[in-house]
Amino acid sequence: MKITTRTTSMLIRTCVIFAVVTAILFPPLSHAQGGAPKYEVDLSWPKPMPDRWVLGGLGGVCVDRQDHVFILNRQDVLDVDLNAGHMAPFIIEIDPAGNVVKSWGDPKLLETRLHSCHFDKDNNIWIASAPSGMVQKYSHDGSKLLLQIGKKGVFDSSDGTVKGKPLNSSAAQFFMPSSIFVDRQNGDVYVSDGEGTGGNRRIAVTDRDGKFLRQWQPEGMETVHCMTVANDGLVYVCNRQQSRIQVYDKMGNFKKNIEVPWKPYTTPPDGKRTETGGSAVALDFSPDSNQRLIYVINQNNSQIEIIDRQSGKILSSFGRAGHFPGEFDQPHGIAVDSKGNIYVAENRGKKIQKFKIVDQ
Repeated sequence: MKITTRTTSMLIRTCVIFAVVTAILFPPLSHAQGGAPKYEVDLSWPKPMPDRWVLGGLGGVCVDRQDHVFILNRQDVLDVDLNAGHMAPFIIEIDPAGNVVKSWGDPKLLETRLHSCHFDKDNNIWIASAPSGMVQKYSHDGSKLLLQIGKKGVFDSSDGTVKGKPLNSSAAQFFMPSSIFVDRQNGDVYVSDGEGTGGNRRIAVTDRDGKFLRQWQPEGMETVHCMTVANDGLVYVCNRQQSRIQVYDKMGNFKKNIEVPWKPYTTPPDGKRTETGGSAVALDFSPDSNQRLIYVINQNNSQIEIIDRQSGKILSSFGRAGHFPGEFDQPHGIAVDSKGNIYVAENRGKKIQKFKIVDQ
């Protein structure tokens, strides 16, 4: 059949009209409309670290008001690793371009098993270490220890040691603090005290000066591995072993569960799932005022889950097990900057990675 120019023109117009109508009636699900942005690893970040630094496991990561990224280096390296370089400091500050701008950390003050960090509204940094018995507040540059709640090496246990029976005392003393959040309105300090099995299992709250106010023990938790507070005042607590996030108000009243399911990609011989760290290990929110999205480390599947905060629906995921860029070996800490970039710190992998939005 001979196709004339007029026929071709009509076909083109018909296709264009069809495409326009389809776009109107069935628009793609954008980030703003309820979808999730897509991410890719930023290979240019961070830049090579100075003085041939050797990193140990990274316990945590947090972001300050200038979008500078702070990583917590546990310094647990093999002796032979130092044949090729020098031990990296405990606290390392990296700017948005990937350059190290400052590092610090006094082992006489810090506990080396660093677990998480948090910036308050005044841009001071709070650090939790487990086991340590304490949480600490430092000036932004680390030059001053501004406040310590609890005493280093003295645990909330029957004999004051890590081997004693955990007490979950109504006191500003901790066992294995895992996360900290400081209320922007009144300065109250929320601490999840329960990093390891066999320790405390609670959320403790003190005032800005470290005076004990209240506590609650989240139901059904073997550990209380992470916690943060949303802008609307809801407290999000990781139930690492039971594959969910438990949500409370600031007084500890339960509101809802958000399930974070996982499955083994290789079927175990006995057919039973075996935990490799949990599917709700650390979390942070998107930077919009409503904090629409939750970003959660699913350590069992070595990936980041992107969850709609209101519905609890998993919208997408990224990452996989491995040591190449974009892959994870025991991801342990997560933080989001003001532009929506995601930073993931790996304990066993001993590296920090940045993931940037490539599709809105």
